[in-house]
Amino acid sequence: MSKTTTSSFGLWTERFVAAVLLGGQVAVHVLRGRFYRRNLLEQMVVVGPQSLLIALLTAGFVGAVFTIQVAREFINLGAGNFVGGVLALALTRELTPVLTSVIVAGRVCSAFAAELGTMQVTEQIDALYMLRTDPVDYLVIPRVIACCLMLPLLTILCLVVGVGGGLVISINFYNISSTVFLDSVRNFLTIWDLVSGEIKSFVFGAVIAVVGTSWGLTTTGGAKGVGESTTTAVVTALLSIFIIDFFLSWLMFQGTTSSVL
Repeated sequence: MSKTTTSSFGLWTERFVAAVLLGGQVAVHVLRGRFYRRNLLEQMVVVGPQSLLIALLTAGFVGAVFTIQVAREFINLGAGNFVGGVLALALTRELTPVLTSVIVAGRVCSAFAAELGTMQVTEQIDALYMLRTDPVDYLVIPRVIACCLMLPLLTILCLVVGVGGGLVISINFYNISSTVFLDSVRNFLTIWDLVSGEIKSFVFGAVIAVVGTSWGLTTTGGAKGVGESTTTAVVTALLSIFIIDFFLSWLMFQGTTSSVL
């Protein structure tokens, strides 16, 4: 391993540890009720409405593609009435929480890292300290709360659109009636499936915000450093989402019995 690679990995490790510590700070400050509500509303707009269209488009086409992949095989096996339920389970447990988080990570995590990174290299963060304003309260916590609140809402909307996309494909291409499709959805889904997807979205939202803001606050090296922080923050957030998703899925759905709340 070259010295450059070793140095980069060491720097990444330091920044990752800093992100974990920042997450702990956020938890403590939130429990104390220390954050700026006006900033929170602004960040909720950034995370939610501004990400809505691309998230819904993605969910609709993912639902349609998934239906195309499974409907024919299920019909050949005489299980065409299960298509809606299988699609709903896949979307609820995995596809919508993960894909929505990936979209938000690409949009929001990069924006957080770039914005706070620019503030860091232009000494605006130091100016906040001079004004006796804690950057964690003013900059980080509103973004974390916004992601934790808006990502579950986006996930629910994407779930509805994804199921709708699968329904359209089932009706028009595989002659599966809407009644059969929706009955299958109702029979397969449980409350726990919906709750588990929301839990994942909440956790992923926190990860996206903490990684993006932490990488921004630890930016050095001027404009080049801002670009590197933005790229690395998104990659780190995506990797963290996939790893955490594995462990959450293992905890929530391990075993062979049906998941019930």
